[in-house]
Amino acid sequence: MTIAVQGATPLLQVFDMPASLAFYRDVLGFEQIDAAGPEHDVGWMLLRLQDTYLMLNTAYERHERPAAPDPARIAAHADTGLFFACPDVDAAYAHLHARGVDVQPPGIREYGMKQLYVSDPDGYALCFQWPV
Repeated sequence: MTIAVQGATPLLQVFDMPASLAFYRDVLGFEQIDAAGPEHDVGWMLLRLQDTYLMLNTAYERHERPAAPDPARIAAHADTGLFFACPDVDAAYAHLHARGVDVQPPGIREYGMKQLYVSDPDGYALCFQWPV
């Protein structure tokens, strides 16, 4: 017997919640479903884009937050990849490019996936992909 599940919701630890919210909500189009605290001081947030859910949580309590992100911590985030099933990768590229996101055009990988990579404000790797 297996465990019955109906999806997964990743949790990302972020340095600057307003910057992350601006990226995920205002650039990618996620909507806020739930939050812990007012928007100017939110510590946790649940977001949704169609059938995809994502949680953001501040990496530091307000009174413990350093003045700037730890470069080693940000560099380690590149090891975390969120891969989104995206039937129109070219439209995703046009959407991101039109909003000023630094993104390279999509490419087709040797394993048959058309992929578009972008990093979020904390250095997490996002990939929008679809089989060719």
